[in-house]
Amino acid sequence: MPTHDLTENAKSDQRKQAYAARATQPNKDALSRVICQKVLDHPAYAQAETVMWYVGCKSEVRTVDFIAEGLSRHQRIVVPYCTQDAEGQKILGLWLLDDINELVRGTWGILEPPQDRWQEQGKQVNPDQLDLIIVPGVAFDDKGGRLGNGAGYYDRLLSQLTITAVLMGICFQSQIVDEVKMESHDVYMDWVVTEHSTYQGSGRKPGK
Repeated sequence: MPTHDLTENAKSDQRKQAYAARATQPNKDALSRVICQKVLDHPAYAQAETVMWYVGCKSEVRTVDFIAEGLSRHQRIVVPYCTQDAEGQKILGLWLLDDINELVRGTWGILEPPQDRWQEQGKQVNPDQLDLIIVPGVAFDDKGGRLGNGAGYYDRLLSQLTITAVLMGICFQSQIVDEVKMESHDVYMDWVVTEHSTYQGSGRKPGK
């Protein structure tokens, strides 16, 4: 079996185990508050002018209350939404958020900007404007390896960032695995934050 297929099989197995661990994680609300407060207290957050928060859904770390708190700090807060480019490729649109009440339930029940406003002038942000990105994941390891859902939305976004942008994965400690099966196109986080630990990851290398 080709190496790529072996890696994909390993990723699939890791994904199933991590989904189960996240789904059965108790005290999600309380632990999410601990994790997100650690993000707000991190020096990289204080130094960032433009921060992208993902909007937590289902069993992910809950982020909505802290997105609202980020707005109160007068930083530029950006939230992503799932869309397509002109070629029909799945991408994340980036929305400059002024008020948490701008968001509505989208196709999958995830809070996002209303579709009829997606092209509104002054609300779209380019990836190279992001200073700090709060990244969701199914699993992470202590070196910053990340396992996503497999749709590729974040892979495409992360490939468009400046090398100085800080990547911060957040998850429950139960989602930390010994080693994420990484491929050549996968991107390591600079930091991974859980309720128990803050891991300094490998990050990206200049030119990659």
